[in-house]
Amino acid sequence: MTFPHRLIDDVETLAGFKGWSKDVYQDFFHLQRGEMTESEFNEKYHWERAILSMDMTGFTSSAMRLGELQSLLRILDAQRVAIPVMQDFGADLIRCFADDIVALFEHPGAALDAAFEVHRRIEIFNASPLASNYPTQCCAGIGFGRVFAIGPNLAQGDEMNRASKLGEDIARANETLITERAYEAVSDRTDLSFELQGQDDQLFPFYRVRGGS
Repeated sequence: MTFPHRLIDDVETLAGFKGWSKDVYQDFFHLQRGEMTESEFNEKYHWERAILSMDMTGFTSSAMRLGELQSLLRILDAQRVAIPVMQDFGADLIRCFADDIVALFEHPGAALDAAFEVHRRIEIFNASPLASNYPTQCCAGIGFGRVFAIGPNLAQGDEMNRASKLGEDIARANETLITERAYEAVSDRTDLSFELQGQDDQLFPFYRVRGGS
């Protein structure tokens, strides 16, 4: 039995919806048809990156309590503070969407340092005359490993999924959580302490990181 409904098979049409590029869609079709092997696809698109996924606290509740515009202004302030930090620590990609910021680094140590510095500067900003009456805080999740350099964030795969889960759903204000793979790469740092968190109702264990200069 064939599928009885319309499918989109034109790569230019698919790419127009901004999911992946035309080349990526073409290669996915090649993969499905057996014209490209998984190893060839991996070799073309895999790269190793540390992923910093930052979320801003209280976005939904602030929109309900304060109104949509005030909630968006809180995001503006957080971006103004956080983006320069990520630039300072060498992020090679920074992308904002709603109350999320994703940044890619070559090593998770830089991502960790950036996360702690964002927390520090947000605290200073919130105590300054520039802050609104309802300032925001940030929470962070960090992953590290081989991901596919495709999509808007140039990072799709397991470590991206885990970093996003930690940063967006699990971490609380001013918290920095990291995956097991990120921990393996930074566990020798003596300026930090790492607390293993049980799986609880999550799919994977992770670490809470404390300290930082």
